[in-house]
Amino acid sequence: MTKSSGINPPIAKKIQHKLEKHGDVRVDNYFWMKDRTHPEVLNYLKDENAYCDAEMEHTKAFQKSLFEEMKARIKEDDSSVPYKYNGYWYITKFEKGKDYPIYTRKKESLDNPEELLFDCNKMAEGLSYFKLVGISVSPDNKRISFGIDTTGRRQYTIQIKNLITDEIQEDKIENTTGSSTWANDNETLFYTKKDPITLRAYQIFRHKLGTNVEDELIFQEGDDTFGATVYKSKSRKYIIIACYSTLTNEYHVLNADNPNGKFEVFQPRVRGLEYSISHYDGHFYILTNKDKATNFKLMKCSENDRAIDKWIEVIPHREEVLLEDIDIFKNYLVISERDNGLNKIRIKRWDNSQDYYLPFDNETYTAYTTTNVEFDTESLRYAYNALTTPASVIEFNMKTQTKKVLKEQEVLGGNFNKDNYVSERIWATAEDGTKIPMSVVYKKGIKKDGTNPLLQYAYGSYGSTVDPYFSTIRLSLLDRGFIYVITHVRGGEYLGRQWYEDGKLLKKKNTFSDFVACSIHLIKERYTSSKHLYAMGGSAGGLLMGAIINMAPELYNGIIAAVPFVDVVTTMLDDSIPLTTGEYDEWGNPNDKLYYEYMKSYSPYDNIEAKDYPNMLVTAGLHDSQVQYWEPAKWVAKLREMKTDTNKLYLKTNMDAGHGGASGRFESIKEDAEEYAFLLDLEGISS
Repeated sequence: MTKSSGINPPIAKKIQHKLEKHGDVRVDNYFWMKDRTHPEVLNYLKDENAYCDAEMEHTKAFQKSLFEEMKARIKEDDSSVPYKYNGYWYITKFEKGKDYPIYTRKKESLDNPEELLFDCNKMAEGLSYFKLVGISVSPDNKRISFGIDTTGRRQYTIQIKNLITDEIQEDKIENTTGSSTWANDNETLFYTKKDPITLRAYQIFRHKLGTNVEDELIFQEGDDTFGATVYKSKSRKYIIIACYSTLTNEYHVLNADNPNGKFEVFQPRVRGLEYSISHYDGHFYILTNKDKATNFKLMKCSENDRAIDKWIEVIPHREEVLLEDIDIFKNYLVISERDNGLNKIRIKRWDNSQDYYLPFDNETYTAYTTTNVEFDTESLRYAYNALTTPASVIEFNMKTQTKKVLKEQEVLGGNFNKDNYVSERIWATAEDGTKIPMSVVYKKGIKKDGTNPLLQYAYGSYGSTVDPYFSTIRLSLLDRGFIYVITHVRGGEYLGRQWYEDGKLLKKKNTFSDFVACSIHLIKERYTSSKHLYAMGGSAGGLLMGAIINMAPELYNGIIAAVPFVDVVTTMLDDSIPLTTGEYDEWGNPNDKLYYEYMKSYSPYDNIEAKDYPNMLVTAGLHDSQVQYWEPAKWVAKLREMKTDTNKLYLKTNMDAGHGGASGRFESIKEDAEEYAFLLDLEGISS
């Protein structure tokens, strides 16, 4: 039996606030929590944190030992596999006891002296949050641009370092995405600015080094459902502006040797036409859904004649195979596919003398191409891992078809043996008869007698697929008898693009009912029982958690909802909130009554009832740019007001971070340890 601190939970004050749309009135008594600067809001969040800490005080020693156990499996003095780009080998490494990465490079040979680019540990001193992104080296290798965020709100400041003098230049560009790209003159930098309120990336600027000229706005995305970014083609010939929404793309191109020139539209946007472009040998290769190619096909056109009616098919559309990505090399085309949920990597010579797939022999693995920045090479880098197999980075010679493992993730601590664990793929039947796949892992020897604790995880939105991956952190659950399940619900793209289409907009409820159907299947097949079943999801996966506890609370003993998107209707009606307008193609626009009513029918906050709910741990980030902190805060306040049980309900807000939680590699593990302690405590496991 878990302990209680005896402290009464915080009760948030209620101020009636009426929200009216389409003649429908909703009353939101916690709307006042939207002001992040108001002392009462901050005090409420602090009170919730204090309550959570007091209630979980008896697990503090266990949390500490879990943290040490998780940390002990990680190789602290670790480094990435070096990759070569433009004459230099680039390396990222971690040092023992330090939270942040160190970036270095070596000229031509790995035997040459190491040159320090950034020590993020020094840069992060005195800061509660730190993230460095968007490292971009000038073509002459003399300068490097980078972005820094010190709040977790994903508003980055771009700076430039002179690699000859080792000095950071005075240029400071605020409120950007953090990434930037160099023209071939080594003097011109292109970057993306964000709207300061909505955080939408929408303006592309040209920055000239060493001049007092104000940065020139060269492109502004006028449609607030679109975002924009800028990058350089792998061939290094083109600077490319990409405009993107959920359903539509548009690209603009400029020769990188002519940075003062005018960008040309590649193919004007047509609603529903998705495409991406890669440049090679006088042609653009286009991954697209043109002509109802739901699972995408590959086409090409001359770089000088890009009209859509001149696009030629290279790889046709296939009903059963999702074409996910391509990597272009001088002699090879590498195609990343997904067939029946499984990753496939196909290698094809341009002259058609070779065409084959890499062999994988598992049903619960993840394989994907990694850092392949060199163009003229026969080596392909790819990563492989599985629920029971640590990650490895493999270098594959595409000509000889031989491979070399460059690095295998070490699991320290001495007692890990992958043969001690079992993984399988099983299928449940959804309400409408659709078969829903699950990837399952557990310790060998477990009996399926309904007594096992089981953690069921899913995301299920934006076509984002959670592949079955290895986790050293997860071993702390598996070794204590937990079964872990990744549920591949509709809304992701596990079974192709249609899998996504069937879990969004007016079919969104499929995501929720799929998850519940999988829970019922796991109980029926005696993997677990409702006394021992737990569910977890974050962000849009937190919406999933909110929906399932309204639909079938009796199935679950405990829920972890991380930074959950739970106030769907109110958020989607507020276009001043970051990212709202770009989400209309995912959830629908509630200014349309049809979408309003459908959203309202599943929005977790709007559907809380007076009934019993499972034990719950809810997390939030005060500076979250994706899901505003007030969504989980309001949700917990309303749940506490309405629920009829005596189960645990905790809200833990990180007052220093945003959507991704803590920034240091060990600080984030402390959050994992707290979440696992919550689950294990509910199972009466304390060591």
